[in-house]
Amino acid sequence: MNVQFKKGVLELLVLHLLEKKDCYGYELVERISQEILISEGTIYPLLRRFKKEGYVKTYLKESENGPPRKYYQLTESGKMELDQQRKDWFSFVQGVEKILGGQV
Repeated sequence: MNVQFKKGVLELLVLHLLEKKDCYGYELVERISQEILISEGTIYPLLRRFKKEGYVKTYLKESENGPPRKYYQLTESGKMELDQQRKDWFSFVQGVEKILGGQV
């Protein structure tokens, strides 16, 4: 898949998954990679930026398999950003489909 396609949709996917439940970074990579091949290196810079922008907050949770894991939780600001990105996404897809379907 085109790298630019992935970059454009990755933010939306991460916010969406965090809306469903709190996750740690590698958990997000695993879930997204089931459908779209991504590397760990793409998620962590995005999560750091989201934290800086106030879209997520973090907490540590004990793990059965080693050290505590850092979990990411969507904030109210993150929920608002997700809503806006969803609107933008569906508008974008609708426009692309019109063009590809020959309606324009």
